[in-house]
Amino acid sequence: MSSVGIIGNEDIVSGFRLGGVKEGFAVNSKEEAIAALDEFLDNEISVIIITQKIANEIRDHINKKLGSQVLPMIIEIPDKDGESEGSSDQLAELIKRVIGVEMVK
Repeated sequence: MSSVGIIGNEDIVSGFRLGGVKEGFAVNSKEEAIAALDEFLDNEISVIIITQKIANEIRDHINKKLGSQVLPMIIEIPDKDGESEGSSDQLAELIKRVIGVEMVK
């Protein structure tokens, strides 16, 4: 199982590659993002970093494919336009998936 993969725009993927992440897909459409995610799932990537904008576009596909699985861990990061709304809700959901406890606001 390889450790880390990145799905994002060309700038984000290039930056992570410079930082040592070997697996990455620069995507320009919802279809490309879904194909990239499926490729990572098939190759058993354990941590998938994805920009929030792209994750929001394919949220239904992510939920359908992963359900309540702990691995792979999906980490959403802001893209160059900044943080999207609901990032604290996504963090709470990630914590719930990983440790099985819902964080109370």
